[in-house]
Amino acid sequence: MNPQAAALAFVLLLAPAFAVSATATPAHDPAADRAAILAMQGEYTVRFSFEETAVLAPGYERVAAKDSGGDEVVIVVEDAPDRIVLQHLLLDVKSGHVVKHWRQDWHYEAPTRWEFTADQTWQQREVPAELVRGGWTQCVYEVSDAPRYCGSGRWVHAGGISTWTSDADWRPLPRREYTKRSDYNALEAINRHTIVPGGWTHEQDNTKTVRDAQGRPTAQLVREFGFNDYVKTTAIDFSPAYAYWDATQAYWARVRERWERRLAAPEGVQLKTKIDGMALIVPLFEQAQTVQDGGTVTDAQIDAVFEAWVTTATP
Repeated sequence: MNPQAAALAFVLLLAPAFAVSATATPAHDPAADRAAILAMQGEYTVRFSFEETAVLAPGYERVAAKDSGGDEVVIVVEDAPDRIVLQHLLLDVKSGHVVKHWRQDWHYEAPTRWEFTADQTWQQREVPAELVRGGWTQCVYEVSDAPRYCGSGRWVHAGGISTWTSDADWRPLPRREYTKRSDYNALEAINRHTIVPGGWTHEQDNTKTVRDAQGRPTAQLVREFGFNDYVKTTAIDFSPAYAYWDATQAYWARVRERWERRLAAPEGVQLKTKIDGMALIVPLFEQAQTVQDGGTVTDAQIDAVFEAWVTTATP
């Protein structure tokens, strides 16, 4: 047999194996997925780094890279077979001041999720069908528990490393930029969470985008890479953060219930605040402080804040 014939025979011999490999559905292991998500709880020193990379718009000039950091504890708020909720609490070590930071909710095989569809607007959308079975949808919330973004994807466990990668999702301007930038109004982002020795990482592949009033992209400015590194620490006393959460968690559960009810509605929600959201953040944080100090906040008082700053999204 000549060399060409031998090579062809070898390819034909392997062809069925390649076909099975290309079309086979990957095995799903919800228990391993849950273990990876729960591994993100704990006490961390965190480094946040963001750097613009590929310039996409003529004449655009990259801004300087931004690096910051802090100390956070991640607490499990809910732990059910198909739902895990993790709350981040930021601690200023010198003063002992605690800030309720971002929150991440994980939903197994969620059929729907809310999406950032237009400025200050989030609405229910179907999760891409190919990402429902065996997939986890992560939804991320502001310090006020207002929505920010959702993404869907599957966990992959290989070589002792667990990684979840989302599909491309939309989100509003990050807090690090919305007071400084007015040349774009949305990020298209792919998120990647990886459990690593000594902690976990959050990578972001972002594209800074201009969208019109209906949420349609009209221009892309630049890509950006983000890297958030959560390194476990035993050198910090996080007791002020735990004390804050013990005192206020019931209050924040009432706030979450109001958001969940509004976000589940087909028409979605729209914020009446400026992009910084402070008109909503301040009164909720003041109410939490009242509770922490031993006072009482009524349902009517919480509802009054929502009535003032949260409304039904307009078509």
